[in-house]
Amino acid sequence: MKRLMSAVAALVTVSSVALFASEVNLIEPEEAIKLIGDKNVIFISGDDEDAYKNNHIAGSIEMYAHHLHHSDKMGNMHCAPLYQCPKEAQEHIREKGIRNDQLIIAYDNFRGPNATGVYSFFESFGHKNIKLLNGGFDGVKAIDPNQKIYDQHKAERKEFKDKAKEAKKAGDEKLATELEAKAKEAKAKMDEFQPKLLIQPGEEPKHEHSEYVLNPDQFEYSYIADKNEVKTAMEDILKNGEKSKFVIIDTRGMDEIIGEKKMDNVARGGHIPGSKLIEWKNFTDFDKKKSFKSLPEMQKVFDQTGVTKDQTIYAYCMVGAGRGSDIITALRLLGYENVKVFTGSWDTWGNDMNLPIRR
Repeated sequence: MKRLMSAVAALVTVSSVALFASEVNLIEPEEAIKLIGDKNVIFISGDDEDAYKNNHIAGSIEMYAHHLHHSDKMGNMHCAPLYQCPKEAQEHIREKGIRNDQLIIAYDNFRGPNATGVYSFFESFGHKNIKLLNGGFDGVKAIDPNQKIYDQHKAERKEFKDKAKEAKKAGDEKLATELEAKAKEAKAKMDEFQPKLLIQPGEEPKHEHSEYVLNPDQFEYSYIADKNEVKTAMEDILKNGEKSKFVIIDTRGMDEIIGEKKMDNVARGGHIPGSKLIEWKNFTDFDKKKSFKSLPEMQKVFDQTGVTKDQTIYAYCMVGAGRGSDIITALRLLGYENVKVFTGSWDTWGNDMNLPIRR
């Protein structure tokens, strides 16, 4: 019996728990690579343009998570709690050539926040068929057989070039010439395999505009919140303390909270009164390069900070689509039901002089 229970426990991975506990759908790199090139699947990078140019999944598009949150210069979001106004969002999605019937796979390098920002954005606008790549493009790169061959030739090229330099210093021109020739051969082999790689550098491909349609009847508001809802939670926390039915989580780093790290359009340093500091880095598995640690490891963090499943929980960062959405995703993976991203986040709160802050 103990063996059977151990076997069952071993099968309870983050992905499987996601499917029946939280409706956050993760996909592992081993399954994702089978879908690269499928016209009914679109991979979307949540990383910024420069990061995309350095490395992206072949054929994918770029939708930087921070740009999905749209506010004016004073941090006002005119269609809150939605990340963007529907007309604006629909046009942006159409420009990227995305179709309503496509499976969207959101990803970033592997850390998770930018991928969860894309996931949260599309989920809030009612796109049902969406998955989150656990491990990002780093996970894909690690299992690409052509990448391994490419990296081997790359290492050989470096070794030949280094030895050629040593030979030149030693005055052995003949050996240096031979080694340089071998380095060129290795480079030629690299060039042969480069187009076959699943992870590519370069510009985003051109897109034909799609006819994507947003349907307001399908918008999903369950996991997003505006500043008024968060303000109500804050007031309850300040009144009732640890007995409050609400929790507000600040997912940022301390340098942002105390105002050492300046962000565009953000007026003030500080944090929402009564909020708990639980930095997003607690949930990424940096050792295994997975977007999320194991369920027990993540649960331990929330247990230690007194975040329980009977509370309504809000998370925020600078813009919501990123670190705020990342912690909400972690909570949902653990089976927490009443969880919401404060989509305006500090960009909205910090710029509103009528809202209180703590430093």
